[in-house]
Order: sequence, then structure tokens, then C-alpha cells
Amino acid sequence: MRASTLYVLVATVGLTTGLYSLPRWVVQNKTKQIGNAPGGHSTGTPVADSMNVVANTGTKDESSIEHNQPLTPVQQKQVEGLQQAYATATPNVRQGAAQRLVAFFRSVSRFDSAAHYTDVIAQLAPTEQNLLRAGDQYFEAYGFAVDEKKVAYLGQKTRELYQKALEKNPNLLAAKANMAMTYVNTQTPMQGIMLLREVLQQDPTNELALFNLGMLSMRSGQYSKAIDRFRQILVNDPANRRAQFYLGVSLVETNQKEEARKVLADVKANEKDPQIQAAIKELEERVK
Repeated sequence: MRASTLYVLVATVGLTTGLYSLPRWVVQNKTKQIGNAPGGHSTGTPVADSMNVVANTGTKDESSIEHNQPLTPVQQKQVEGLQQAYATATPNVRQGAAQRLVAFFRSVSRFDSAAHYTDVIAQLAPTEQNLLRAGDQYFEAYGFAVDEKKVAYLGQKTRELYQKALEKNPNLLAAKANMAMTYVNTQTPMQGIMLLREVLQQDPTNELALFNLGMLSMRSGQYSKAIDRFRQILVNDPANRRAQFYLGVSLVETNQKEEARKVLADVKANEKDPQIQAAIKELEERVK
């Protein structure tokens, strides 16, 4: 894959307002490759660095990985008070104390610490909703992780919690599709593919499963398959900008210049993010 396309994949972090989270492997692997690629392009602060979200609260968290930007003294004092309140809470109010910690850690982008306390809530009250929420929080933290040990830990926790939620309700297709993506960098990546296929067996138009399969196809260089997946999404959701954008990237990679120009022009007309506009400009240069 060319350096410009690698840049594009990182730049698309600006499209996270849509239906899906950006897969972790896009953030981590593509950022590393851009830094090393001859003639590669920089997007300023490395995306992976800006997304390093490990807690540094003075208290050992479950993932216990160093954070690059420590909390301010005011934030440190605030979290210490919240943790003290949690440690001394009686069982009937502990869930509320944990929820306040979740809200704090999310407000300072410590998503793994937020996930830890959401897990605590799920342990206190293992309802389908709480288990699903904890799985979602761990999956979000997984999406931002860079350190391989941390990635493995967060992926494992994501699977554990989603599995418990699925045991209560096998029809949680988004949970199954998210869980599938945590297998990408394990020794058994095909388990993820099989899970996505299971989702599509239940719901052939499931956008999240189609999107994830499209991204996995791009990762392996199977751009024709990726094109099919993104086109399937756009049949039912023509305004899906993320599917449009990745369709455009895949069309460029398969040298389908005329269609690529049309797709990219549509995204360009509706996307205001300057990083995305810059990425599209680079792609347009390749299809002149």
C-alpha cells in the first residue's frame, strides 16, 4: 500500500462520528508504517501517541501501563477523592461510586480505567445491560491501545464481557461484530471472520459486520472484496460517509479511476474535516 493511502487510513480518525469505531490496527499499524515509509506523510502529532489513554492516577489499575500525559494536580486530587469514596463505600452505594469514577476517567480520556470501573459495576450487578456496557468500554479502550501487552489484555477483557452478555442475549449482533475485531491480532484471526459471518447469517445487511469485513479485506490487500462490502452498505445507507470514503480508497487501489473520482468528490463535498480534505486531495492526485 502506498504511503499516501497509509496517511489516508490514519487521517480517517476524523470520521468517528459515524456508526463505527476506527479499528485499532488502523491506528497502530498504519501510524508506525507512515513514520518509516520513504516519502511518508506526517499528520502532525502521531495518531497513536495522541490516543494513548492509559490511566496514571497513582493507583495501580488493571492494565497498569504508563500514560504519556499525567493528570493535572487538580485532576489528581479529584480522582483521589473519588477513589477514596469508592474504597470506603458500603455495598449499596458502591455502584454509584464506581459510576462517578467511570464518568471522571472518560472526561480525561482514560478509557481503559473507565472500562475497569464499568467492569466493577458489571460484577456488582451482572445484568445484560451492564455486561454489554462494560464490553463496549473495553472495546473502546482496545481501539485506542498501542502497547501490545495492553492490546492483548483489553482484547481479552472485551471478549470475556461480550461473551457473558451474549450468553444472556445471543441477538446482540453489535457485540458479536465488535468482539470479532479483537481477534485480528491474535493467533486465531479466523475466529473473528467466522463471528462476522455469523452476524451476516442472522442479518445480511448488518452495517457493522459488513464494514468490519471491508476493513479486514483492505488490511489483507483484497480491495475487490472490500469494494463489495462497502457497496453493500451503501445500498441501504447511501449517505454513510465512512463506507463512501473507504470505497473510494479501495477503488483508487484497484485503479478504477473514474468511479473513484466520483466517490471521492461526493465525500469531499460533504466532509468538512481538514485532515479528510487533505487525504482526499492526495487520492485525487492518484486518479487524475
